[in-house]
Amino acid sequence: MSQQHALSDSQVSSELKKMTAFIRQEALEKHREIQLKADEEFSIEKSRLVRSETQRIDAEFAKKRSQAGMSQQITKSTLANRQRLKVLGARQELLDRLFEQAREGLGKKGKEGGLVKGLVLEGAYALGEEKISVRCRKGDVELVKKASREAEGEYKKGMKGKEVKVHVDEKEFVPEGSAGGVIILNGTGKIDINNTLEERLKLLETDALPSIRTTLFGENENRKFHD
Repeated sequence: MSQQHALSDSQVSSELKKMTAFIRQEALEKHREIQLKADEEFSIEKSRLVRSETQRIDAEFAKKRSQAGMSQQITKSTLANRQRLKVLGARQELLDRLFEQAREGLGKKGKEGGLVKGLVLEGAYALGEEKISVRCRKGDVELVKKASREAEGEYKKGMKGKEVKVHVDEKEFVPEGSAGGVIILNGTGKIDINNTLEERLKLLETDALPSIRTTLFGENENRKFHD
C-alpha cells in the first residue's frame, strides 16, 4: 500500500502558481475569442446599417429627383399654357377687330349696285323659281330695282334662257338700322334667304373663320384633321 506524502509549502505554492497561470491563459484565450466574435458581429452589423442607410439615401434622392423633375415639367407646362393662351387671346383680339372693322364698313357696301345684284342673283339661283320677291331698306328700293333687273338678265344667261321675275316689295322692308342687302322670298313667301350684309358677315365669321385663321396665322400644327 502506497503511502501519501503531504506537500511541502513550496510545492503547494508552485502548484497554485501553475493553476493560476492556466486559469489566466484560459481567460485570455476566451477573451480573445469573445473579442473576435464581437468584432465580426460589429463588422456585419455595420455593413448592414451602411447598406440600409445607403439604400434609404438613394431612394430619397430618387424620390426628390422625380419630384423635382415633375415640378419642373409642371412649371414648363404652366408657362407654355400661359404663353399659348396669350397668343390665342392676341389672335382672337385681332380677329374681333377685323370683323368689327368689317361691320363698320358694311354701310358703304350696301350702296354698291354690283354687290346688291350678286345677292339677288344668288337668291334666285338658290330658289330656282320663276317668280321671287325681294325686300330691302326703304331707302334702297330704287337701287334694288335696278340691281334686280340686271340680275334677271344675268340669270337668263346663266340658266340658258330660263327666266326669273324679281318683284321688289315696297310694303315690308329690311329695318333701317341694317347695313343693307336683301331678303329673297319664293313665290309663296314661305321660304326666304337672308342676304342682308349683317347675316352674310355672320356666316363669314362662322364658315370662313378657319380659312381666315390659316391665312393670318398659318396652319395649326396641332390640328389632326383638315376639311
